[in-house]
Amino acid sequence: MTEEQEIECHLGELLEARGLTLAALSEMVGVSVVNLSVLKNNHAKAIRFSTLQAICQALECEPGDLLTIRK
Repeated sequence: MTEEQEIECHLGELLEARGLTLAALSEMVGVSVVNLSVLKNNHAKAIRFSTLQAICQALECEPGDLLTIRK
């Protein structure tokens, strides 16, 4: 039997650590606050590589800092 894996987003923690809001990040990366909120709250079904890259550049982090696999 395979254990179910879920990708967990750490956007909230990264924003808090950098003193940023979703609105500020939205302006920086050109993604709506609503879409960033969906990602932050772990409700996203997918993320574009261009969005992932923009978020990582804005937050000065790696994709592995933003997304991890939770078993």
